[in-house]
Amino acid sequence: MATGLAKAVKSCAAALLPQDCFLCAAPADDKLLCPSCAAGLPYLSAARCPVCALPTPDSSVCGACLKQPPHFDATHAVFRYEAPIDSLVQALKYAHRLASADFLGSALAQIAVPLRPDLIVPVPLSRARLVERGFNQAVEIARPLARALGTALELDHIHRRRDTRPQASLPWKERAKNIRHAFECDLDLGGKTVLVVDDVMTTGATLDELARTLKAHGASRVENRVLARALKDRGPL
Repeated sequence: MATGLAKAVKSCAAALLPQDCFLCAAPADDKLLCPSCAAGLPYLSAARCPVCALPTPDSSVCGACLKQPPHFDATHAVFRYEAPIDSLVQALKYAHRLASADFLGSALAQIAVPLRPDLIVPVPLSRARLVERGFNQAVEIARPLARALGTALELDHIHRRRDTRPQASLPWKERAKNIRHAFECDLDLGGKTVLVVDDVMTTGATLDELARTLKAHGASRVENRVLARALKDRGPL
């Protein structure tokens, strides 16, 4: 009954307060994007490295992952990190456009999961960054995924232990050093499969360091699920 009432209220609200498309301002009913903009989003090609999600000709493991395997075992991504996905992500992170979290989180939840995870871990923010921003965007986009999989979000026992410099402000070669030993975990993850969620993967340094921490606490497999992948060779992690 409650669910039906909620749907009815949402439907009435959409009729009374139609929403304009976030990208082009065309009518979008109760959606974040109009059908045209939604259809034109830069979906990532299926031919990509199964470990880091960079494009490869035949979906084989890329040379960088063969030469220096990261601590995570797989990466699943939805979009290429380019316009207009970058605008949607930045609106969520920096303009508190939380309406985009539902849209992006729903897109994230559409990826099939080969292995059912034991828990979902949104990449933690430092305490200072969380106070500054007011929310963790990784948590917000992970919520629809957790509901779809029926898997609990782990929000209490895995932390960012120190406030690192923003990765985006650093040259690629310095990002691994910046994030080293940034996470702590007080869970026994013995034999568990962990699904880590984040908005954007660039070099993969943050995800690699978090995976290193999770495996040091017993995780048998760590897979990433990210909204967008920056299409540039990650170089050494």
